[in-house]
Amino acid sequence: MGSPLDCRRLPPFDSDDWESVVGAFRDAPLILLQQFWLDHPQEGFRSARVRTGWTAEKLHVFAELDDDDVFNPVTELNSLSFRHGDVFEMFLRPLGQEAYYEFHVSPQNQKLQLRIPSAGEFSAERKGEGIPPGWMLADRLIESRVQVCAEVNRWRVLAAIPFDMVAEGPRPQAGSQWLFSFSRYDYYRGKPEPVLSSTSPHSLPVSFHRQQDWGTLSFSFLCSN
Repeated sequence: MGSPLDCRRLPPFDSDDWESVVGAFRDAPLILLQQFWLDHPQEGFRSARVRTGWTAEKLHVFAELDDDDVFNPVTELNSLSFRHGDVFEMFLRPLGQEAYYEFHVSPQNQKLQLRIPSAGEFSAERKGEGIPPGWMLADRLIESRVQVCAEVNRWRVLAAIPFDMVAEGPRPQAGSQWLFSFSRYDYYRGKPEPVLSSTSPHSLPVSFHRQQDWGTLSFSFLCSN
């Protein structure tokens, strides 16, 4: 996906104040979700924008998703909400680590959290089209906030992901790199199939787990203890 994306330390901000959030991420590099597998976006495609940054112990992800029909009826933790309504997805894997993590957040702030042991094990499990219960994480939750802006057909996600929830070795140091990909399922009520998009240049819309296409986050400075 080209050069590594600079993941910078964020200035202090109030996560309960969306204006403060927007200001904190203003200078962070912008990442766009697209439909790379199509010559032209399909009908119903709406843009989404993601920025990242970090504080002493967490990676922060801020997404703004244009959406003409914001909904997801699922409210239970680790339910397969991507089959029922809108979802924003985050994939993360520190370089040098086999296991990777997949986090979903819905407009109702419902979460699906997965630790996938390796790309090879994911490919093997896909043959059965199931998610092993042992991959689901319920004893610890990422922090997330959601704002639905119905008047402008948009919703926002702010996620804070502890480094030690994803990095099974040392926390990021200066120059550390993580693979990443952000994607979404954008549903319209009355239509059975969602509109899919991703930050990664996948050749097929069903290949969100194809890590060869993912981008790279490069942490700018040493994370303080």
